[in-house]
Order: sequence, then C-alpha cells, then structure tokens
Amino acid sequence: MLKRRIYQGLTAASLALAVAGCKLPTLVQRDVNRSVPGTFNPANASDTTNTAAQVRWKQFFTDPNLAALIDTALQGNQELNITLQEIQIARNEVLVRKGDYLPYVGLGVQTEAEKPGRYTLQGATEDAINIQPDHPTPTPLANYQVGAFASWEVDIWHKLRNARKSAVARYLGSVEGKNFVITNLIAEIANSYYELLALDNELLIYKQNIEIQANALRIVREEKLAARVTELAVKRFEAQVQNTTSLQFKTQQRIIETQNRINFLMGRYPQPITRDAQSFNGLVPPMVQAGVPTQLLENRPDIRQAEQQLVAAKLDLKIARANFYPSLDISANVGYAAYKPGLLFNSPQSILYNMAGELTAPLINRNSIKALYASANALQIQAVYNYERTVLNAYIEVANQLANINNLQNSYDAKLLEVEALSQSIRISNSLFKAVRADYTEVLFTQRDALNSRFDLTETKMQQLNATVNVYRALGGGWR
Repeated sequence: MLKRRIYQGLTAASLALAVAGCKLPTLVQRDVNRSVPGTFNPANASDTTNTAAQVRWKQFFTDPNLAALIDTALQGNQELNITLQEIQIARNEVLVRKGDYLPYVGLGVQTEAEKPGRYTLQGATEDAINIQPDHPTPTPLANYQVGAFASWEVDIWHKLRNARKSAVARYLGSVEGKNFVITNLIAEIANSYYELLALDNELLIYKQNIEIQANALRIVREEKLAARVTELAVKRFEAQVQNTTSLQFKTQQRIIETQNRINFLMGRYPQPITRDAQSFNGLVPPMVQAGVPTQLLENRPDIRQAEQQLVAAKLDLKIARANFYPSLDISANVGYAAYKPGLLFNSPQSILYNMAGELTAPLINRNSIKALYASANALQIQAVYNYERTVLNAYIEVANQLANINNLQNSYDAKLLEVEALSQSIRISNSLFKAVRADYTEVLFTQRDALNSRFDLTETKMQQLNATVNVYRALGGGWR
C-alpha cells in the first residue's frame, strides 16, 4: 500500500511539474519576407541568367599582375586569417554542443580522512559498531574510493540537440562570412589596382602638359622680347607651369598611398606594385549578365550568412522555450570503497553503486526564464530584419551598379569627344596667338580645359572598371 501511494505521489508531482512548465508567455513574432522584385531593370527583363557570379575570379580578372596580387592577398590578408580562426572557433563550438547531449562518463579516485567527535551522532554510531578483531577501526577513519561515475541529462525536448544545430548554423554562417570577406577583398584590391593604373596615367598627363606649358612659356617670353605681350602674360604662364608641377607631386603622393593600401590588403610592408600602366587605356570592362534578383539568395555570401543566422536564432528560441519544461537528469556511480587500502578491492563487501533520477521544472520563480525567452524571441525578430535588410541592400547594390555601368559608358563616349575637340583647340589657340589673333588668356584657358578633360576621361575610365568590379561583387562573384 505504501509503495503504491509513493508511486501515485510521484506521478501527481510529475504532472504538476509538466503543467507548470508548459504554460508559456505570449510573445509577438514575425515571419521573414523572402519576396524580391522579378528583375533589376524592367527595361531589360530578358537577362535571366546570372553568369557573372558563377565565373571564378581568375577568369574574370585576366590581368596577370592583378591576379598575382589577389593570390598573395588570399594568403596574407590579416582580416581573412582572423575570419578563418573564427570559423575554427565555431567548429569547436559544434563539438562542445554535440557532447552536451551525450552521457558523460569518467573515472575517479578519492581519499579522505575524518575524525568525528565522540559525542556527535556519527561518532557515537561508530563507537557502538562492533568491528571484527582482524580489522580494527582506524582513528581517524579514512575512506578510499575508486570507480566510474556517469551523468546524463535526457534530452526530452531536444533542447541540447537544438543547441548543437544552432552551433552548426552559426558555423555555416561563419563560413559564408569568410566567403563574403574574400569577395570584398578581391573587389577592393581590383579597385585599388585600377585606381593605381589611372593615377599612373594622370601622372603621365601632368608630365606631358608641363612640357607643353613650358614650350608655351618659352614662346611667350619670346613674344615679350618682341614687345608683343607684357610681363603679365609671362607671369601667368609661369604660374600655370608651377600649378601643374604642384599637382604632379600630389598625384605622386596618391600613387604611394594607393600602393601602400594594396600592400596592406596583401598583409605585407610597403613595396612597389608591379603593373603595366600603358595597358590602362586599352582595358575594356567585360560584359556582365545580372540575371534575376532571386539568384542573389544563393550567390551572395552575406545573404547566405544572414540565412544561417536566422536559422540559429529560431533554434535558440526553441531552446529558450524548452527551459519552461521539466528536465530529467540521471546519475550513476559504481566502484570500490573501504576505510583501508588493503580492503578496497574485496568483493562484494567493498563494492558500491548507486543510480538516481531527477525530474525538475521551474514552478515559482520563472522571471529569469521568461526574460531569456523574450530576449531569444527579440533576437529572432532581429535576425529576420537583418536578413530582409541584407537582401534589400544586395538588390539595391546591383541595381545601382548596373545603372552606373550604362551611364558611365555614355559619359565616357561624350568625354572622349570633348577631349578630341579640346586637343584640336590647343593647336588652334597656339596658332592664333602666334598670329596675334588670340589673347594669351585664351591659350591658358584652352590648355586648362584640355588638361581637365583628359583627367576626367581617365577618371571615367577608372569608374567604369570599378563599376564592373562592384557589380561582380554585388552579384556574389569572387568567392568561388
């Protein structure tokens, strides 16, 4: 009868714990919105295949000097190497979580000595025990123990398994984060490399214009000796030569800084960057097929990373919910124990074993669990917004760069005609000045405008190349 009542009491207590644990607070949740527009450019809806993202970077960047820089950067870049260590940390976290839901078994040896007072309960009990004469009771009383022990939290609600899955999702997210770092690193090196080529060409333009302006200054000085112009004209031409010389030194400084930026990305100290400056004007931006926006979801590493973070956040919410439910812990010990080392392995007198099961659930003070549950829900909603923001940002990046490529091409064509016209105007103005049919200021203004237009043409060319690199990155290319 007593045994039956004990079972009934345990059953009732278990049901009470289960009911208490199953009552969850109500929270506001939000589902992710995965819809994206059907195309980047409604006027060109026929472009449905994103081939750019599938092209490996060595095929996309055919300049051997640039390819060598990227290869070196993928080995020496500190940020990339830091990210690789983060991946290792995430991988180790998976192993930790995997071990949490498996039984823990260990071996141990324990020794202790105790001398209780005679008038204590334990001392009086020991004094009253009749120990056999062959084995007198030692004083103080020692205890030697050797054996195996095990503990296991039974994963009833898959809390521990979900923790492992969450760690796996974060590990996969860290891998995608590494891919995103690679994509950005390649794009940044390519943009800096093209900027360096453009600066080399700007420096060459400065040197050519200094020579042209020096010749013009020589002519003006001859005209002054002939009393056809005043000293004012001579000083104006001298000032123009010095201004162009000053700009030349500024460009040289920009070249040094750009080289050092590339060296930093490669993880090495400053040294010259090998390149062919003369190839800049012959570079033609490759054609890029953008495909449809839904392809970004599988090609962009940052979107894939945000997806894994969302998966992990949802699993964390399940883990926090499981804290409201009862948990079952099982522990067991088996081994030998004796008060003398010589008696330690006597069987069966020295054998001991025990097994215990514990079922617990939060009943009264659950505020901390509720707070953790609410925080996990907030983090899950945050992950939803982060995913949607990442997709939106990716779409806008691609749309901007596609429009930029088209507009830069039109701008480059117009700027090329401007340079040709101003180059002819320099020859015309010099001829008119020699024939005293044009003022020296017209010559100065024409040279200045021609110089600026050549710089603008070089800058537009660099922007075209950068836009191609950026759209390649925005479409998810470079990490494969």
